[in-house]
Amino acid sequence: MFIWDWLTGVLGYLGMPLSVCRGRFAILGLPNSGRHSLLKATSEEHLIDPVAYLETSEELSIGNMRFTTFDLGGHSQARRVWKDYFPAVDAIVFLVDASDRSRLSESRAELDALLTDEQLSACPVLVLGNKIDKPGAASEDELRNYFNLYGQTTGKGKVARSDIPGRPLELFMCSVLKRQGYGEGFRWLAQYID
Repeated sequence: MFIWDWLTGVLGYLGMPLSVCRGRFAILGLPNSGRHSLLKATSEEHLIDPVAYLETSEELSIGNMRFTTFDLGGHSQARRVWKDYFPAVDAIVFLVDASDRSRLSESRAELDALLTDEQLSACPVLVLGNKIDKPGAASEDELRNYFNLYGQTTGKGKVARSDIPGRPLELFMCSVLKRQGYGEGFRWLAQYID
């Protein structure tokens, strides 16, 4: 991160600033979906076992994106306060444990609640199907079908916000443990952050 800060400072001084996307994201999902590990992976610290806590806020950088994240916890008590943070965020990142099929219905209920909340009607939503490295993990097609995402998502390429009839919404499959897939998701999300 020091090298990036130095490079952007030098280029800015020379009159060639690099565009930096800034935003505030709520990282949501059930317990053990990978929220905490995602924060640790993107802050370039070691992956650690998830712990139960109510809320963590961190400043993170991925490429030219700098964002403040709120990991609001995933246990049932924490989910009650998610709504309190909606006015303060620019986007939602929702993690699904693709390897825990027994909790997919609970994840779907939470995602459905997010997608029907009026406070988030225009808020971009990135869904990360995590833990694809585990045997038996659901495929992208399975998650799209199960979460009823076909016909609701924008596509993984660059699509102008003005060309999207509703909110930007997309599913990316990833393995936080192996550091794969989530970077593409954040790059997709960055194009919708003002």
